[in-house]
Amino acid sequence: MEALHVTEYPTTPQQPGAEPRQAVRPDEGSIPHARAQAPAAPEDGRVRQPARPAAEPGGDPAPRAAADAAGDLAGPPGSADSRGLTDPPGPPGASAPAPPATPHAPMPDVDKEPSTAGGAPDANGERLRFVGAATRRIARGVDLDETVLGLCRATVPAFADAILVYLREPLPVGDERPTGPLRLRLRRTDRLPDYAGEDGSAADGGLLGQLAGATDHAAGGASELTEVAAGGALAEVLRGVRPLFGDSPAAGGALGELLRVERELPDGRRSILAPLRGRRRVIGAAVFLRRPTRPPFAQDDLLVAAQLATHTALGVDKAVLYGREAYIADELQRTMLPDTLPQPTGVQLASRYLPAAESARVGGDWYDAIPLPGSRVALVVGDVMGHSMTSAAIMGQLRTTAQTLAQLDLPPQEVLHHLDEQAQRLGRDRMATCLYAVYDPVAHRMVIANAGHPPPVMLHRGGRAEVLRIPAGAPIGVGGVDFQAVELDAPAGATLVLYTDGLVESRHRDVWTGIEQLREKLMETARLTRPDTPAPLEPLCDEVLDILGPGDRDDDIALLAARFDGIAPSDVAYWFLDPRAQTASQARRLARRALARWDLEELTDTVELLVSEVVTNAVRYAERPITLRLLRTDRLRCEVGDDVPQLPRLRQARATDEGGRGLFLVNRLARRWGATRLSTGKVVWFELPLP
Repeated sequence: MEALHVTEYPTTPQQPGAEPRQAVRPDEGSIPHARAQAPAAPEDGRVRQPARPAAEPGGDPAPRAAADAAGDLAGPPGSADSRGLTDPPGPPGASAPAPPATPHAPMPDVDKEPSTAGGAPDANGERLRFVGAATRRIARGVDLDETVLGLCRATVPAFADAILVYLREPLPVGDERPTGPLRLRLRRTDRLPDYAGEDGSAADGGLLGQLAGATDHAAGGASELTEVAAGGALAEVLRGVRPLFGDSPAAGGALGELLRVERELPDGRRSILAPLRGRRRVIGAAVFLRRPTRPPFAQDDLLVAAQLATHTALGVDKAVLYGREAYIADELQRTMLPDTLPQPTGVQLASRYLPAAESARVGGDWYDAIPLPGSRVALVVGDVMGHSMTSAAIMGQLRTTAQTLAQLDLPPQEVLHHLDEQAQRLGRDRMATCLYAVYDPVAHRMVIANAGHPPPVMLHRGGRAEVLRIPAGAPIGVGGVDFQAVELDAPAGATLVLYTDGLVESRHRDVWTGIEQLREKLMETARLTRPDTPAPLEPLCDEVLDILGPGDRDDDIALLAARFDGIAPSDVAYWFLDPRAQTASQARRLARRALARWDLEELTDTVELLVSEVVTNAVRYAERPITLRLLRTDRLRCEVGDDVPQLPRLRQARATDEGGRGLFLVNRLARRWGATRLSTGKVVWFELPLP
């Protein structure tokens, strides 16, 4: 049978001094990266297949298939897992004697010592199987660490006793041009454990332990960070791309520069330096080492190292690109959702967001809490169809639109109507569901409108949970649909749970079964606390997510929980005032009486001054009665409303101006202040800390 020769992959340079090798059709069980040389054609021009050993009676008629199934990571000849085959004597590339004429010899156990029997065809077949198994293991890696770990686990001990993997610092991404000097950082090492010789010392003198010590780089260990000198030996080897034996003149100086070891490297062909070249540039290097007690590397092992280096470099490129895409997806999703929830008066908020899976980091689900005038708050949860970059982009536009509409103080049904129009302007098939609720802590009421979204669940203080009956409505984007709003009680101590369908619907259960499980979970969690004490919000959200089973993450999940504390009527003072010249003095007198009733006389002077300034501005332009409201919670809040839609602006008054200093005083004395436009005018408010 003709001897088999391993040819190089197109990305692997031809070894110096080697005969040109012919690329032909690969043999059965080989891999595309290494092909067997075809037998010479006879004189009649017909190509005959080489004879194969006959199967013994009752044996397996497919010896090669049995050998392939013996193990994926069988090492090449000369390795600890080499299946008992070693390189034949003679110069590289020489044909080996024919194997014994046994019909079918079983492969030896991988744990046994390598045998000296065998020929070049079997040795090359072992190399092909090892390269195929190793490259499959490397390709399984998704991120950078998995790819490098796959290389280390595939080569130690099957191909080498130790390996050191250096990668560029920092790694370029895609078409980025690296800037600055070339630096290689030791990314990962792996080695066999040291074993003692007859005299009790380490059989290899501890050299592999020094070179491949991943955590201890002292006492002559491998250098963790190496700066490649321009024009140096290491730079020349990296530029040449091809792997080299450590005893070659070029690689000797390069290894010394890369490792910076104080001791000499293993003599003979017991080390290989393989540059890692990605799609466009060199991104690192790998060093393969063998102990002196193990047979040295063969000439064909350079081809194996080249294949391992090529696949590892391509895997690193893929992992870096995947990491960049994952970072972009995470940043996109993070910016689309609120960083932190506001802390409005009279309500506590908690939220959760879970993507559909690790491979789908972005989605179309969102939640929001928007403070409104009058100490109210808008609670929003929505779900855009799909969980992709497009869904996230549409979700971001709809969320921005909802925030803008909320600041106009539109009713919930009007907000959904405008969101429906916006979805139609974004394009066809831009479908989404949304639930919009406005909570008023003073009135202890809420108004809810729904656009095809799952209904919310209310958990009462006593532990009873109910699904709120709200008209479902059509999804956003359908067009031509009228949305309805309902007004419901929001008692103090109750918790409103808003969610997306990913929490209650999956391939294993329908949406109403999931809603019932959610209701039961809320009641079960409420029973863990005292009867008159509501469950804490953060643990409650965690408990709610526990209803998800192992296979229930079909869609991303947005969860928003709101605990209604409300504002007691005794902490609210509210008046209607006619726009007259005497209104400012009347407002000061009313504010002074309210502060005295609340034992806040320390704030009297400041509150009278600021109320006088804000009321004076309102009376100056208003045509209808103005409103004055004081709220006492953890702070003192004052709100003045009028029917003029123009918002006041803070400006610097000139020395000769008689007015224009009212808002300047408010800005200097109040902790916070602002102005919000309403459908019937505007509200100017300010807050002061309690003494």
